[in-house]
Amino acid sequence: MISINTDERIDRVNENILLIQKKDGLTFGTDALLLAAFVRRAPCAVALDFGAGTGIVSFLCAARDKCKKIYAVEAQEDFFQIITRNIEINAFSDRVTALCKDVRELSFADLGLEADIIFTNPPYMRAGSGAVNTHNAKAIARHEILGGIDAFCVAAAKNLKHGGIFYAVYRPERMTELFYAMRQAKIEPKRLCLVHPDSDAAPSLILVEGKKGASPEIKIEKPLLMYKDRSHTEYTEAFAYIYENGSFKE
Repeated sequence: MISINTDERIDRVNENILLIQKKDGLTFGTDALLLAAFVRRAPCAVALDFGAGTGIVSFLCAARDKCKKIYAVEAQEDFFQIITRNIEINAFSDRVTALCKDVRELSFADLGLEADIIFTNPPYMRAGSGAVNTHNAKAIARHEILGGIDAFCVAAAKNLKHGGIFYAVYRPERMTELFYAMRQAKIEPKRLCLVHPDSDAAPSLILVEGKKGASPEIKIEKPLLMYKDRSHTEYTEAFAYIYENGSFKE
């Protein structure tokens, strides 16, 4: 029997992962699933998960053997403790390690290595924009309270090997800011996928892959449509493949 607190819940999600989540926190969603699927398999790689939350992206990548070792970096103590418990109940201790650290302060001294891969589902909203959630944890997850995308990219560049790969899921309306922040940090955008709910809808997410120290040139993937029509009752073949296999179809 798994013990959870009164403000928590436990769900069984993709890859048969048991996930402890806060009832009033951001829960596992499509952005995390797609980010993990967008990460290319590199079985010898060491990866960092920036702003790991409950650790779900790390766990999805570990379950599919996408990396040899993953450090789930989370600034909030409560969520660091949840990641630690999720690691234990899913027997991921040999693959995933939780680290309670603000990514802006992360350095070589913390891990004794430079990462091959960094992936992140960063806060999408500018600090002070929109309605800030009264639950502090959710506010930090949604708003750039602990650093904006520029700070995340600077931290990624500092902790990536030359030639290392950076992955992010972000909002389409802020794509220029993401690309600018990446290029300022010497991480060149190399691959882009726009995610649409259906063929009649504007994109709701973007998935970006960058490479530290690379030359300018980007591959634009075929847009990913999640549902066959506006009723949103049936997945497209492409999204169904991602849901079942944890990766984009090559």
